Amino acid sequence: MTKPLVTLTIGQSPRSDILPLLRQHLPDALTDHAGLLDGLSAAEIAARFAPAAGDRVLVSRLQSGEQVRLAASKVEQGLQRKISALEQAGYATILLLCTGEFSRLRTQRALLLEPDRLIPPLICAMVQQQQRVGIVVPVEEQIVEQAGKWQQLPAQPCFAVASPYQGDQATFADAANSLKAQGAALVVLDCMGYHQQHRIGLQQRLGVPVLLSNQLVARLAAELLP
Repeated sequence: MTKPLVTLTIGQSPRSDILPLLRQHLPDALTDHAGLLDGLSAAEIAARFAPAAGDRVLVSRLQSGEQVRLAASKVEQGLQRKISALEQAGYATILLLCTGEFSRLRTQRALLLEPDRLIPPLICAMVQQQQRVGIVVPVEEQIVEQAGKWQQLPAQPCFAVASPYQGDQATFADAANSLKAQGAALVVLDCMGYHQQHRIGLQQRLGVPVLLSNQLVARLAAELLP
């Protein structure tokens, strides 16, 4: 029998790096996991999803732990096929484990939870006028692409780069220093690969609230479980 909820990553499932965090809110008995790149070799992934010059880039994780860069437009097409198949299989709720922006994903009956539609309005409601929100992303290319996503914020956000898949302590320390210099009053780790260790480290360095996108959407999804 189909479980009530399935998570869908743009990488390979299950996401062992964030599975402990997800399980705090989404128990295995009620949750399945699927991935856009499940069953694909590195060569197949490159052939189907590798970004070309000028493509919007998304980043995810393979089962090996390796970071993979993907063309957003190709990911969106692949996600729609995967979503349709999951809905056909009987899942009532599909939680997308990606914070990238998608404009054309659709379901017929299932509830599709897209972090890029949920998180920015929530953060916007939390900050005061003139307070700057700091956004941490995995790769430099994503900074320019984030402008539209966070345009609801009362003040222009500031950005720092630190990959949850390749970054070390020095990388996150540099990100913290950059955000502090830019006056961040609240920080969002805006990739599904960040986890509590990253959040705690940044919060200790910055002394301001640091939020995990994956935890925010997992908590919301948990409210929809029977």
